[in-house]
Amino acid sequence: MSESVNVTAISMFFVFVAATLGITYWAARRTKTAKDYYAAGGGITGFQNGLAIAGDYMSAASFLGISALVFTSGYDGLIYSIGFLVGWPVILFLLAERLRNLGKYTFSDVASYRLQQKPIRLMAACGSLAVVLLYLIAQMVGAGKLIQVLFGLPYEYAVVMVGVLMVIYVSAGGMLATTWVQIIKACLLLGGATLLAILVLYHQNFSIAALFAEAVDVHKKGPAIMGPGTLVSDPVSAISLGLALMFGTAGLPHILMRFFTVPDAKEARRSVFYATGFIGYFYILTFVIGFGAIVFVSTNSEFKDAAGALIGGNNMAAIHLSKAMGGDLFLGFISAVAFATILAVVSGLTLAGAAAVSHDLYAHCIKRGQATERNEIIVSRLATVGLGIAAIFLGILFEKQNIAFMVGLAFAIAASANFPILFFSMFWEKLTTRGALVGGWVGLISAVTMVILGPIVWVDVLGNAEAIFPYKYPALFSMSAGIVCLVVFSLIDKSDSALAERDAFSDQFVRSMTGIGAEKSAEH
Repeated sequence: MSESVNVTAISMFFVFVAATLGITYWAARRTKTAKDYYAAGGGITGFQNGLAIAGDYMSAASFLGISALVFTSGYDGLIYSIGFLVGWPVILFLLAERLRNLGKYTFSDVASYRLQQKPIRLMAACGSLAVVLLYLIAQMVGAGKLIQVLFGLPYEYAVVMVGVLMVIYVSAGGMLATTWVQIIKACLLLGGATLLAILVLYHQNFSIAALFAEAVDVHKKGPAIMGPGTLVSDPVSAISLGLALMFGTAGLPHILMRFFTVPDAKEARRSVFYATGFIGYFYILTFVIGFGAIVFVSTNSEFKDAAGALIGGNNMAAIHLSKAMGGDLFLGFISAVAFATILAVVSGLTLAGAAAVSHDLYAHCIKRGQATERNEIIVSRLATVGLGIAAIFLGILFEKQNIAFMVGLAFAIAASANFPILFFSMFWEKLTTRGALVGGWVGLISAVTMVILGPIVWVDVLGNAEAIFPYKYPALFSMSAGIVCLVVFSLIDKSDSALAERDAFSDQFVRSMTGIGAEKSAEH
C-alpha cells in the first residue's frame, strides 16, 4: 500500500476516534445512576434505538465476513445474511413487547421473573458471557486485520488498540455513549456500503446479470458459485446453521439489552421495525459487494501477495474493493467505517458482558439484591477491563478464522442456551426452575463442547488431525438437547416450588400484556 493510503486512512480513523471519545465524555457527565449506565436512562426513541440496534447488529462479521464468504463461495454466502435477518420477525412478534414490559437491564431479569432468581441468573450470566466472548473474537480479528493491512502495524498491536478503546467507551460512558457511537456508525456504514455497491454496479452499467456473469467467468469455482453447496455442503449443517442464525438473534444479550433503553413497549416494537429495515437493506448490499470483489479484486494483482493470496486474508475483500472502486480516499473512508463498525459492536458486547457480571452475578447472586448502585457500576467497570483483556487474548489466538463463521458459533450458543429459557419463561406455563436450569445448562455446555470438539477449534486452532464432533455448526443438536431437557424436567417436577411457579404464570402473562409487568419487574 502506498504512503498516501496510510495517511488518508489514519486521518479518518483519528477523526472518528476523536469524535467518539467526545461523545463518551459527554455521556459520562450524564451517566449518574445504574439505569443511565445500563439503559441510557430509558430515554432513547424507537427510531434512534432501531438505528442503534442496526449499528450493533451490522458488525464486522456482516460487512467484512459475509462479503468474504460471498467472495469465496458465491451464492452460498447468502445463508449467513438471510439467517441473520430472519431472526428479527421472531423478536418483533414474540419477544419485544414482553421483554420491555418485564425486564429492567438484562434478559435474565425476564428469564428469572417467575422462577428462582439466583440459579437462573447464574446460568443466564454464563450463557451471556459465552456468547459475548465468541462474538468479541470476530470483532477483534476484523479490527486487527484491518489495521494491519492499512497501517502496517503488527496484528497484535492493532488488537490491543481496539481493546483499550472499547474499555474507555464502556467504562466511562455506559449505554448512552455506546448508543450514540452505534447510531453514528450505522449511518456511516449504510452510506459507505451503499456508495460502494453503487460504484460496483456503475462499472457493470447497473446490470446485476452482467455482474453475476463476469463473476462466474473469473471465479475458480465457475458456475458453481451461483448454486448451493460451495459453503455448506450437507443438509445437517445447513439446518443447524439456519437454526443458530434465526433463534440465536433472539438470544443475543447485547441486542436484548437495547430494548430496555426505550420508554415503553410501543417504542420497543418500533425499534425492531426500523432495525429490520436497515439490516435487510444492508445485507442486500453485502451480496453486491461480495460479487463485486470477485470481479474487481480477485483479478487484480495489486491486492495479492507473492503467493497469490489476498493481502490480509479474505476478510479484507470489501476493503480492497473500496480501493479498486474509489482509490485511496474511498479506501480511507471505508476503512474508517469498518473500524467504527468494530468499535461500536465491541462496545455493545462488552457492556452486555459487564452487565451479566455486575447486575446478574454480583448484585443478585452474590449480594442477593442488596448491592448499591454505585458498587454495581464499579463492578461493571472492573468487568469491562477483564473482558477487554480476554478479548485481546482471544483475538490474537483466533487470528486466522473467518469472522462471520465465529459469529455463527456465538449464535449457536445463544440459540441453545439463552433463547429457549427466554421463550419458554414467557409462553409456557409449565416451565419450572428445575427444567429451566437443566435445559439451559445442557444447551450451553453441549454447544460449547461441540464447538471445542468440532473442526474449527479442535483441528484449525488446536492442531489435531481430526475433529471429535464432525459438524462445524452445533445448534441442531445442542438446541434440541436443551429444549428436550427443559420440557421433560419441567413436566416431571412435582415440587411445591414448581406448583407455585406454574401458578405465577397467569399473573405474569396478564401483566406482560398490559405493561404493568415493567413496574413489578423493577421491584422483583
